[in-house]
Amino acid sequence: MKITLLAVGRTADKLYAEGIRDYIERAGHYMPCEMEVIPELKNTRSLSREQQKQKEGEMILKAIQPGDAVALLDERGKEFRSAEFAGWIEKKSHTVSRRLVFVVGGPYGFSDAVYQAAHERISLSKMTFSHQMVRLIFAEQLYRAMTILHNGPYHHE
Repeated sequence: MKITLLAVGRTADKLYAEGIRDYIERAGHYMPCEMEVIPELKNTRSLSREQQKQKEGEMILKAIQPGDAVALLDERGKEFRSAEFAGWIEKKSHTVSRRLVFVVGGPYGFSDAVYQAAHERISLSKMTFSHQMVRLIFAEQLYRAMTILHNGPYHHE
């Protein structure tokens, strides 16, 4: 299984981008991991929020491959403690043959078509984070999950 973090738009803040890259690389020592970026939409001023979600959704759906297991990082998703998330990934590693894709949407969330294509929704917190921060927080939790599964010294109960 390969883990892919699929995000709409580049990470603008260089410190966040560096942290994301670092954690994805660290997690990659345990399991193949990558981050894939869908280009952000141009000239969005003339688009409504719904139109923007729909256009981003079309690009997200094009990036999803047959056989992918898709989990949306969504505020209405299931919340996990770090050890529970690690266990969830371990279970997925036995059932997902290709890619486990975690999707970070654009500023207005996901289109209905993306919700329908997803298999699961995961929430990182009841709090709201910027889309830039979600990427970094998720990448750190992914690395933490890998160290939990491999009894590394990073995570402490």
